[in-house]
Amino acid sequence: MTETLPLGRIAGVRVGLNWSVLVIIALVTVTLAVGRFPDAHPGHPTWVYWALALLAALVFLASLLAHELAHAIVARRNGVKVDGITLWMLGGVARLDSEARTPGAEVRIAGVGPLTSAVAGGTFLGLAMWLDALHASALVVEAVAWLGGINIVLAVFNALPAAPLDGGRLLRAFLWHRTGDRLRATHGAAVAGRTLGWFMIVTGFTAMIFAGDLSGLWPALIGWFLIAAATAEERQTELRGVLDDIPVGRVMTRAPVTVQATTTLASLIAEGPFGRYRHSAFPVLSADGRAAGLVTVSLINRAPFQARSTTTIGEVMRPLADVTTAGADDLVVDLLPRLEASRDRRALVLDDGHVVGIVTLTDVTRALHWLAPATRPRT
Repeated sequence: MTETLPLGRIAGVRVGLNWSVLVIIALVTVTLAVGRFPDAHPGHPTWVYWALALLAALVFLASLLAHELAHAIVARRNGVKVDGITLWMLGGVARLDSEARTPGAEVRIAGVGPLTSAVAGGTFLGLAMWLDALHASALVVEAVAWLGGINIVLAVFNALPAAPLDGGRLLRAFLWHRTGDRLRATHGAAVAGRTLGWFMIVTGFTAMIFAGDLSGLWPALIGWFLIAAATAEERQTELRGVLDDIPVGRVMTRAPVTVQATTTLASLIAEGPFGRYRHSAFPVLSADGRAAGLVTVSLINRAPFQARSTTTIGEVMRPLADVTTAGADDLVVDLLPRLEASRDRRALVLDDGHVVGIVTLTDVTRALHWLAPATRPRT
């Protein structure tokens, strides 16, 4: 899930929002302000319902962030690299650059999410009871109780033994511990995820068709997501099995064509695409020969035509801080998730700040075409 709006870092983990978060905020706000709050406690001004509903939606979003942040923190403590967290319409995603090394680590990383939601739910319910005992506004008590209930539902749903839910990862850890085969365990969790997904799709559309209940669209949508995500997770594990222990240096393109940051756009364009600069992306070097960033043809094309003779590559390039990088000894399986999430689908391979290679998804795919038949067991 791509990040649209960066929020900075929390506990050292990069956090961002996807644009679809606006959908869930709007949906929760409208549902509470138009339905639940006025139905349960009529007589308040309209703006009060809307203000409290928006506040409840934002607190719910914060609870989703706490759920994913718990995953990220425990993952780091168990030696798993965390690229960041992205909140989106159906919850949140903690992007892990590698997998747990043992079933025990998998249990700790997966189990902390539902546990966090359950604790949050219990805290909100306890707070609602305390506010009610103090004879606080019944509308405020209703909002806090709703937050408690929705977090409990979130904890229970995520604990279902089906990939890619947290319960699916717990199921995979159990099967992995029992069989000793991570790939086989992932397949079992993925089958459970697809089964749950199809069940939710069928029941959701059945409710819409026979009962006329449009709310059945939501379980159908979540079911479709479960099927797609479970299949993608299984495929990712298969790729890791094929690429296991393969270093980046074996699949990268060595000594790529580079360009100086001081080169003008017109000079580079004059030599391509039939000259030296026949590629679509180039590592950019600073005056001392170190990597400064990455420039692509699409970035060059954004510059006004009349300004290309005076505009330098350094002015339009993507800075190194925004470019995916790796070392030649890093594993391809650990780089692949970052490569797929990167904007340019490329990674610069660096050695002490100097460019020694470049890796694209095409390079990884080429390696897979060669390695997959060799690693597939004969029948």
